[in-house]
Amino acid sequence: MVDTDSGQRLLENLNTAVLLFDRELKLKFINPAGEMLFAVSAKQITGQSIDELLPHSGKFITALRRSHESGNPYTEREVRLILVNRQTITVDCTVTPLVESHLENGLLVEMLQLDRHLRIAREESLLSQYQTTRSLIRGMAHEIKNPLGGLRGAAQLLERELPDPSLKEYTQVIIGEADRLQNLLDRMLGPTSKPFKRQVNIHEIVERVYTLLEAEAPDGVTILKDYDPSIPEFKADPDLLIQAVLNISRNALQALDGRGEITLQTRIQRNFTLNQRHHKNVACIHIIDNGPGIPPEMIETIFYPMITGHPEGSGLGLPIAQSLVNQHGGLIECSSRPGNTVFTISLPLETEDAQ
Repeated sequence: MVDTDSGQRLLENLNTAVLLFDRELKLKFINPAGEMLFAVSAKQITGQSIDELLPHSGKFITALRRSHESGNPYTEREVRLILVNRQTITVDCTVTPLVESHLENGLLVEMLQLDRHLRIAREESLLSQYQTTRSLIRGMAHEIKNPLGGLRGAAQLLERELPDPSLKEYTQVIIGEADRLQNLLDRMLGPTSKPFKRQVNIHEIVERVYTLLEAEAPDGVTILKDYDPSIPEFKADPDLLIQAVLNISRNALQALDGRGEITLQTRIQRNFTLNQRHHKNVACIHIIDNGPGIPPEMIETIFYPMITGHPEGSGLGLPIAQSLVNQHGGLIECSSRPGNTVFTISLPLETEDAQ
């Protein structure tokens, strides 16, 4: 038989969120996994009713009340819940009425968050995509650079031998196009030097981008900011991160087509897995726009080079941004639906250099 202390330790070390409600469906207990899931401390929410805890999840609350009244347990997969802060989570949920316990007519609710597992799988896919793309680009650049250099050199030699100066117009076209392709290859490869890291405040970076966007945005576009001042300084190359945030923000500006809102938001995530490593604290920059959204058929490929939804776009802004953030041990992820596209840049706050 498990003693009370052992049972308490077991609950505290579970990855499953455990919530215990009394007969009035007021919260009596929540374990650390539950605190993490709801992003709030037990002290703050103990004693709250289920309606206060999940004010935007009426359908789920109705199902809980039905189970409570009937005494019938149930399990539901992939339940979508909206928290007090409007954050959405997806969980597998098991509900057990406690009809034969000291909390008679209470309710035991167990929740296993799916978002975290889905996010880790998606992250692994993005990292694999990034590594594959980078290897492909490097191989392609090597194969193209040599003949491109030869082509440019031959055009220069031909230009010197031409008897008619008017014919030089054609060799200049060859040289100009060769230079343009060389520049394109260099941009695809991204920066070749290592990041020059120093202690920075994340809001130095976001404020710089905010200022640039304010100057570039047409009258119909509003740029908003929503900062978390508690994020500590960390080691990073501010110029590289400014470029990454700017690339994404300019994409958002294009997507709005002259009318809408872009929000630059900062938040901190605790106990976060990033690049297959666990971090105590991760800084997040969210670039949010209320434009038409990214088509579902494009969402899985937007970090590949040359993929763009804009006729005038190069399709290099997002791959380059991913490369710059990856050099800091971070990752860019995207979720999109009409009226709400969110690009999230996650950066570990550890002071040691990212691998």
